[in-house]
Amino acid sequence: MVDFLGIGAQKAGTTWLAKMLEHHPAVQFPASKEVHFWDAHYRNGYEWYNRFFAPQAGIKKGDITPAYGILPLEKIAEVRHHFPKVPLLYSVRNPIDRAWSSALMALMRAEMKPEEASDQWFIDHFHSEGSMKRGDYEQCLKNWLQFYPQEQLLLVRYDEIASHPREVMKKVAEHIGIDVSFYNTMPAEVLQQRVFEGNKVALRPSLRLELEKIYAPKIKRFEAYVKELGL
Repeated sequence: MVDFLGIGAQKAGTTWLAKMLEHHPAVQFPASKEVHFWDAHYRNGYEWYNRFFAPQAGIKKGDITPAYGILPLEKIAEVRHHFPKVPLLYSVRNPIDRAWSSALMALMRAEMKPEEASDQWFIDHFHSEGSMKRGDYEQCLKNWLQFYPQEQLLLVRYDEIASHPREVMKKVAEHIGIDVSFYNTMPAEVLQQRVFEGNKVALRPSLRLELEKIYAPKIKRFEAYVKELGL
């Protein structure tokens, strides 16, 4: 059975997190970082998923799929049924920056250049169901915490990845139950490497105004919520 799950958020450092975990001798991603079982490959059946995570002495096997953060409640309930004790990792980033990075990724997949896309193209993406759900960290957390106790979830902050990557990985290691001391000796240049860095196009001022309208209230609510939880 899977030993730890990363459940999001998209464009919030999950690829870096997986890469840093891969360096650890006690961690494996036997089906690659993102299995996408619970959101895309569910029809393959639970046994198909579980075969990737056959127990192995001294090894923690994980699945970090950001799409899991926005699973419907009935799917989260099923995850809980199969894996009631699994440690959860949920990384968050300023949702304005996350939405912009996500839109640029969608643009690239559409084989368009940023200068080819109008403000309206971006605004439509910001208001898409997928982008809005992925940026609603409070609701994502509330959904998962309906089924899992708070102590099984570690909140990873993107800003802390940038400023204190070693401390972040030590917290992650402790949470999933691997040797923390490994990250004491990991070279700083490895911890500070950028992984799957997105397009560095600056956010247009006109679009920042639109994103602030969407997310300023959500940011305040989320900050109050995590403070209340003590995360």
